[in-house]
Amino acid sequence: MKNILLASVLVLGGFGLTGCAVTSGQSSVGEYVDDATIATRVKARFAEDTGVSAIRVQVESLQGTVQLSGFAATQAEKDKAGAIARGVPNVKDVRNNIIVRSGN
Repeated sequence: MKNILLASVLVLGGFGLTGCAVTSGQSSVGEYVDDATIATRVKARFAEDTGVSAIRVQVESLQGTVQLSGFAATQAEKDKAGAIARGVPNVKDVRNNIIVRSGN
């Protein structure tokens, strides 16, 4: 966990030194950094939880709304991913677009 947080701080610190492009729909670099922090926290929590695959689930955040995409092995994994994302500080909404794909 410390390694993930350290990596996050270094990456986010690098944005401050080099600047970053603010994407359409975001009004400031501060919001961009906030969204990057939210997405990083969600991914870190997925990595800590054995019930959700941090590899198969992608996380994006825009103005506090988290969008989850990718694949889950079960409906329970999809639901748990959404619950984990909702529990992250500063998350305003979660759009859970994860597709449940059973292993045939």
